[in-house]
This record gives sequence, structure tokens and C-alpha cells, in this order.
Amino acid sequence: MSAKQIVPGVHSIALGGVNVFLVEGDDGLTLVDTGMPDSADKILAAMHGLGRQAQDVRHILITHLHTDHTGGLAAIKEATGATVVAHPATAAAIRAGQVWRPVQPGPGMLSKLIHRLFTSRNKPKPQSPVAVEREVADGEIVVNGIKAIHTPGHTVGHTSYLWPQHGGVLFVGDAASAMLSLGYMFIYEDLAEGQYSLSKLSGLSFEVACFSHGKALIGGAAARFRERFAE
Repeated sequence: MSAKQIVPGVHSIALGGVNVFLVEGDDGLTLVDTGMPDSADKILAAMHGLGRQAQDVRHILITHLHTDHTGGLAAIKEATGATVVAHPATAAAIRAGQVWRPVQPGPGMLSKLIHRLFTSRNKPKPQSPVAVEREVADGEIVVNGIKAIHTPGHTVGHTSYLWPQHGGVLFVGDAASAMLSLGYMFIYEDLAEGQYSLSKLSGLSFEVACFSHGKALIGGAAARFRERFAE
């Protein structure tokens, strides 16, 4: 497992269907999301490949509650001792071990098929509760200049994060997908909220967009969002 540089100071770690990100700063490393329950060793191995140790991770930013984003949290937190940061609604779910709430399909036939697949399977099992030390509100600066952007829809507490370096690097989470092309996610707790959040992101300034699912957009990313999502 290796980390790939997106821009200087930002590395992506691909975990077989979901990406997590490392951001370098004066206050050590910040990890955005933690992957599935078996992801901790892979993330730590990728860090070692960069010459970094577990204790270099000082903050863990969580975008939302689903198990492909919080599954590795307990193990990563134990290994690093990092502070966990999340929106209050997400924090409450993590503390309760919750990983799932009812969802509806996003736009399009493929979303309906994927939604049917998700809802026909057994729901993910609850996880062990994990402490969340810091709850953040929309617009709050978290660490190293990274701003929390509340982007509900995919989940009620979904939060994207904007790092001001390199013209702006947006960690989209699951507010949007780039698996096939830039577009909506396949499932939402509230589709209307998700559409509003994408319009909100389209009004921001950023050159790079890093997605949990799909390849990063490097250069002109905000313009691509406006073309696709702006009302």
C-alpha cells in the first residue's frame, strides 16, 4: 500500500473503493477519513512509505458516519492518539457506534440499482463507539487553515473540508462522486439537501477536488463543479 501525491502536502491512499487523505502541516499530519474496518494497517503502511510514523497524525477529520469512512477509526485513533473531529451529528453517531441510517437513491437509473443493492443486503453492523474530541460547525477553521464546510444530504452531518493551499484543495467526501465522471452520489439521506450542498460547494474557490470515490480533479475544479451543479 502506497500514498500518491495529489499536490505538495496532500497524499491520497486508495483503499479498494474508497480514498483517504493525508495533509501535511505545521501541526503534524491530518488524516481525512479512515476507510473500512481493515484499513488501519494499510494507512499506517502508506505513511511509513512517506517516512512518517503513527504519532505524526495529530488530527483525524471525519466527513460522515458510513462504515467505509469510519471503519478504521478506532484502530487508527489507538495507534496515533490523534484528536477526532466531526460535525455534531456525525460525532453523536460515532460515539454510539452507528454507521447507517435510511437512504434514498440519487438521480439516475444506476443510482436506483445501487440503492436497491444496498437496501437488499444486511445493513452494516454497528461499530465499537469511539470518542470524538471536537465537534465543528460550518465555516469553522479546524487545523492548519482547513475549514469545515457542512454539506448535508448524503448524510445529515456530512462535512467537506477546504484547505486554502494551492488555490484551494477541497476534500469532498461523499458530497459528490468522480467514479465515472463528476456527478451525484448514488445514495442520500436527503437528496434535496445534497443538491443544495453541491450548489454551495460550486460557489467556493478551489483548484483541486479530492473525492472519497473517484480520481481527484487537479486544476479548475471549482469551475467543473459550477458547470455540473450550480443552480
